[in-house]
Amino acid sequence: MRSIGELARASGLTVSALRFYDRSGVLVPAQVDPVTGYRWYTDDQVAPARLVAGLRRVGMPLAEIGAALRHRSEPAVVGRLLDAHLRRLEDGLADARRELSRVRALIDPEETPMTTRLVLHRADLAAAVDAVRFAVGADPELPALSAVLLEVEPDGVRLVATDRHRLAVARTGWKMDGPPVRVLVPVGFVDEARALLDTGAGITPDAHVTVDRETVEVSVAGRTVRTAPLPYDFPDYRRLLHGHVTGAPAHRVVVDVVALRAAMTAEGAPVLVKEHDGVRAEVTVLGLDERGGLRVVGPDEAPEADAVRVGVNREYLLDALDAGDRGQLLLELDGPIAPLAVRRPDDEHAFSVLMPVRL
Repeated sequence: MRSIGELARASGLTVSALRFYDRSGVLVPAQVDPVTGYRWYTDDQVAPARLVAGLRRVGMPLAEIGAALRHRSEPAVVGRLLDAHLRRLEDGLADARRELSRVRALIDPEETPMTTRLVLHRADLAAAVDAVRFAVGADPELPALSAVLLEVEPDGVRLVATDRHRLAVARTGWKMDGPPVRVLVPVGFVDEARALLDTGAGITPDAHVTVDRETVEVSVAGRTVRTAPLPYDFPDYRRLLHGHVTGAPAHRVVVDVVALRAAMTAEGAPVLVKEHDGVRAEVTVLGLDERGGLRVVGPDEAPEADAVRVGVNREYLLDALDAGDRGQLLLELDGPIAPLAVRRPDDEHAFSVLMPVRL
């Protein structure tokens, strides 16, 4: 047996950290003296304690440290946890770079170039618009959501749209001249630009995008549409991504889009009607079959104690399937109160998120 001080020295954790992980149920001592409360550990707990110390140093959340410890004999599971945390760290660094760029522009705006010019593949940009357009809001009281966020970053151009009930993100590559930029453009301009992209078919493979303080414009084959950026703050969509999309979901299921659509739209297909704020909506309940495949669950089926069930707005899910534009999509289910993520298997940066409906 090792004392708590000995384990602290062997693992790199402090005594106070070991006490904390004991109270949290992450690393519990093998024995606690009933009189003195002193903690004792076995030699077999040195390796887990070192694992905890390493994950603590890189800032992994407590719940995920516990999950990594529970699954340390399953490298694939722990690997997914590590990959998800690394993506969070990379996103956080990208956020910091954007904010520092804005700070520099505020300190010395004259020396900061404010025009960004992009060359994008026309078909790729059209596909990105199609992937997010369905999620644009239409509430006149929320004008920031009746728009599409355009983010130009070192890793590509990202389009984002949300109406609070669903979120869609798509990314495409670029050739850039100028600084990273983030602007909000009205949906009417997005629709005009999308139509323009179609007119360029067979004429040129490229679309040219220019962004400055006053104007955003898209040019294809000598034709141009332009708009002024909207002066609203777009929601911090990355918080949702960090919590539910970049984490390790409980279940990942590859589905055939045509088959799932048929199951949802067939005559007599199971559907649940819910009402929220006086608006009735059809809800599709998704679950897993005995082999881990996805199935549409009947509203009258009695749930098993450990059954996975997620309810989502039927129309929203059909929109997300259409926007995915692939024969197969990857659905991530994480329980009845967690968002449902719909991904493209070949592109982790293109996905949509649907808010769950309480069953």
